[in-house]
Amino acid sequence: LARPGVATGGAVVKLLSLGASQSGVPVEALLLTRSVQADPDALRRDGRPTVLLIGQQHGDEPAGAEALIVLAQELVQGALRPLLERINVVILPRANPDGAQGDRRVTASGVDANRDHLLLNTPEAQAQAQLAREYRPLVVVDAHEYTVNGPYVQKFGAVQGVDAMLQYAMTANLSEFVTKAAEEWFRQPVLASLKREGLSSEWYHTTSEDLGDKKISMGSTQPDTSRNVNGLRNAVSLLIETRGAGIGRLHLKRRVHTHVTAITTVLQQAAKQSEALAKLRQFVDYDVSAQACQGEAVVEAESTPSEYSLLMLDPVSGADKPVTVTWDSALELHTVKTRPRPCGYWLAAEEVDAVRRLRNLGVLVEQLAEKGVVRGATYHEIAREGAVREVVLGGAADAVEVRRPQVELVPALIDVEAGSYYVPLDQPLANLALAALEPDTPTSYFANRIFSG
Repeated sequence: LARPGVATGGAVVKLLSLGASQSGVPVEALLLTRSVQADPDALRRDGRPTVLLIGQQHGDEPAGAEALIVLAQELVQGALRPLLERINVVILPRANPDGAQGDRRVTASGVDANRDHLLLNTPEAQAQAQLAREYRPLVVVDAHEYTVNGPYVQKFGAVQGVDAMLQYAMTANLSEFVTKAAEEWFRQPVLASLKREGLSSEWYHTTSEDLGDKKISMGSTQPDTSRNVNGLRNAVSLLIETRGAGIGRLHLKRRVHTHVTAITTVLQQAAKQSEALAKLRQFVDYDVSAQACQGEAVVEAESTPSEYSLLMLDPVSGADKPVTVTWDSALELHTVKTRPRPCGYWLAAEEVDAVRRLRNLGVLVEQLAEKGVVRGATYHEIAREGAVREVVLGGAADAVEVRRPQVELVPALIDVEAGSYYVPLDQPLANLALAALEPDTPTSYFANRIFSG
């Protein structure tokens, strides 16, 4: 589509090189726009919201990548061409090329790329951060597939049968206005489109590999997945999962068709709500920035235990089988820990690695030119314990030891040196900075030994 001479009907199609995977495979995306100037700064000024579509973060989930290629063709040469009058679209079809080549979930280093969007340890996650940082999408879709042959038979005497599972960003400190837009402007229309096509749907959910654990959970509330990190960027951030991980090409047409149906609706809604989305982003960016130094910030939150009725399938007859399950709901989060929201964070001059990662996320970090003294508070460690970083999905390949301190804030006059850093919270990505820098959470930079101390 990006090759010179290909008919594009007036659309600008630009191939974006985002570096290489761990084994050297190019990571590439497509930019589709009607804007004459296709550089990121110009696109942010052209008034059209940008939609970012991501496929195959997990290498053994191919339907999303195939669907995004279909959608690219339809946007450039097919029935979806008129949508580019109102939106720009960036498409990353294969976010984990090494995993795709090896038909395995993780990257070449064994890391689950979808749990790396706050730490940015992998080039694959860094590539996605670059797209988000440069193009500032107002809507992000992460296309996955869920595991068909999970432990559901052993636990519940049933198997999952829905064509699509959906969830939007659900983590601490998200804007309620973005959540409302995700539900009303996007999830509800997607459900209606799937139903019209005879495709079934449900909230995204998973269960651990522990056969004694009969709990089913909605997607993670930790601020480390693409869905939640992009939500903390104040974007409408959607996860769509089709029934296909672990079964190769079986029923691939149905799986691809499901993704195409759902994501087509997302694109149509983004075009329909383009002006409202721009106003929403402007308001939320301002609102988040204005919260600096005020009130309480949620440092840690978790899902709320409840019960839920899932319509599953009998594994022998294939008949519908309703199953009532213990259900960890992410629709309403239980607050575990709060702390006064600071004006910002001071980082020592040697914390260059943390600063690099924050800037890659798009967070504003200032370097101090002169030494001085500021009034603030320091974290005083009361106790520390080792722990494994938890993910909802059992048996994750990137489960690692983390530091879990108990801390208290101690008021202090802090000597700040020239060359040290300040992360102000009067910025739109304040809640993303908070997720990285509050030390006593399993996803923080302190817990994961990014800080030198």
